[in-house]
Amino acid sequence: MLRNKEFRREVGLVGRLISHPVRAVPVAFLLVIIVGALLLMLPASRTGSGPEGLMPPIFTSVSAVCVTGLITVDTATYWTPLGQAIILGLIQAGGFGIMTLATLLALLVRRSIGLRGQLVAQSETHTLNFGDVRAVLLRVARIMVGFEGVTAVILAARFWIAYDRNPLTAIWHGVFHSVSAFNNAGFSLYSDNLIGFADDPWIITPICLAIIAGGLGFPVIIQLTRGNVRPRNWTVHLRLTIYGSLLLLAAGMILFAAFEWNRDETLGHLSVTGKLLGSFAGSVFPRTAGFNSIDYGAAAPETLMVTDILMFIGGGSAGTAGGIKITTFLVLGFAIWNEVRGRDQVTIAHRSISSSSQRQALSVALLGIAAVISGTMLLLMVTDHSLEKVLFESVSAFATVGMSTGITYGLPPSAQWVLMALMFTGRIGTVAVASALALSTRPHFYRLPEERPIIG
Repeated sequence: MLRNKEFRREVGLVGRLISHPVRAVPVAFLLVIIVGALLLMLPASRTGSGPEGLMPPIFTSVSAVCVTGLITVDTATYWTPLGQAIILGLIQAGGFGIMTLATLLALLVRRSIGLRGQLVAQSETHTLNFGDVRAVLLRVARIMVGFEGVTAVILAARFWIAYDRNPLTAIWHGVFHSVSAFNNAGFSLYSDNLIGFADDPWIITPICLAIIAGGLGFPVIIQLTRGNVRPRNWTVHLRLTIYGSLLLLAAGMILFAAFEWNRDETLGHLSVTGKLLGSFAGSVFPRTAGFNSIDYGAAAPETLMVTDILMFIGGGSAGTAGGIKITTFLVLGFAIWNEVRGRDQVTIAHRSISSSSQRQALSVALLGIAAVISGTMLLLMVTDHSLEKVLFESVSAFATVGMSTGITYGLPPSAQWVLMALMFTGRIGTVAVASALALSTRPHFYRLPEERPIIG
């Protein structure tokens, strides 16, 4: 009897731990990371060349599940085909999990705002069915498989025809890079990532399009696939994600080209077409994808700064992209713009933005800044690298991008643990924090006396 009571008490504690959706997210991902690390520790997963021990498997598992792409060992040579397949499975699990969990948490958030709020949200989004979770999961799965399948076919054909890969190798490379691209993971089966294909539009373009699609987010993709939704009827979220992404892509491409066009170490040795393609990739990849078609260790300081900004902002919500998200960034931008104009209400596309949404955006952004600063400080304490390179590494880890100036391979274990914490916080933390803030919002039926402290 006593044992039964103790067992029920333990089960009750576990149930309370994971019953809340915000608590379930990090627990679920931690379990997948542990399982992935154990699988990668199998002798059959490694070739036997390179460092041994716990750090390569656990770091790779965290990076794959958090769809980041930072690596401390060469994916192409350190892992066997079995190990690479395990990494691919972890990437798919992490990407699918993030999209579904973020979408389901969005459903829970909207359901928590009351009947009137639900009706307004449902009429506003035209996408999310609050009562049919199974339909949401199946739709996410179909979207992922569809985009990954098309991209894999194009890449496999190119690898086979243009690079003389045998059919099985071409198919495997096509599938691996398509899954890695749509999930914004950045893992590659080539030691130089995509530098060897920098001027090949049949490789770079499909990968970039898959990255953009995965980074837009599930709600946006669903709305765009509805033929009867005209731009003038777009929701605020759709407008912010689409127009904001186009703006960042254009600005990133222009600045990347301006800083790297004539640098022989990066774009200078390519043709005009190759330079344009490289500049486009240089704008797309930092949006949390992690691939690279140039050596960022040789990039100009201005390019690294622009890349830091693009990485920190990230992509769309409820997708495979990381960062603080484009909607968070633009909501804060519109809040500043309306404050400068002396307006007491933030409006976007003839819609007012609630004060709770503004507070949530501010909280996510400031927590992101705090995470990057803390990670940068810790990395400076345990390494001898410059602030420029350490900041790039820290932002890349938090924003789950996976880009590096080349210092990741030589980092000590303490620095690797810092990066793992940043990757996990950046991937899980932003979703969990934003959802927790929204789910904890409760109306108050009284107001305290107001004061105005001096600002600035």
